[in-house]
Amino acid sequence: MSQNNTSNASVRPSAQNAASDCPSLLPSHGDAQGRTTGDDSVLTELGRRFEEITALVQTLYDPAEPDSHLEEIEAAVARLEPVEYAIMTLPACTPAGLGVKARHAAHVMSEYWNGSIDQIDWDARAVRLLIEAVCKAANVPLPLPSVGAAAPRGEPCGLRS
Repeated sequence: MSQNNTSNASVRPSAQNAASDCPSLLPSHGDAQGRTTGDDSVLTELGRRFEEITALVQTLYDPAEPDSHLEEIEAAVARLEPVEYAIMTLPACTPAGLGVKARHAAHVMSEYWNGSIDQIDWDARAVRLLIEAVCKAANVPLPLPSVGAAAPRGEPCGLRS
């Protein structure tokens, strides 16, 4: 299963769904727009939940039997929707918050890491390099096994200084 969120394509995040499933984590409109300082504890918690649910989906998915565990995968993806919506909605105020947003973006756009940086379109390259730079600045690894696993210790996102 691709780390891309294409399985969620028919279930687009909506404010109504997110608010009903995750009301305590979503900011009010005024809070989200006017917040420029503070901590990112809510965003960090959302990132933890995102990692937990995506790990569950990865564990349940078997490429040899794509339909096995289908109901559990669909239930996990449904739980993921309001978390992703909240991550995208909340502004980041700290490097840790930016790291949560960058890791989410890398998950959604994971196909940008399928090939060499020299073999992808210019716009994909710009997004990939931005996500990698934010991960490095936030000192968090990319959520992509082939990139993150290959990164030496102290070099988040698989980037060499």
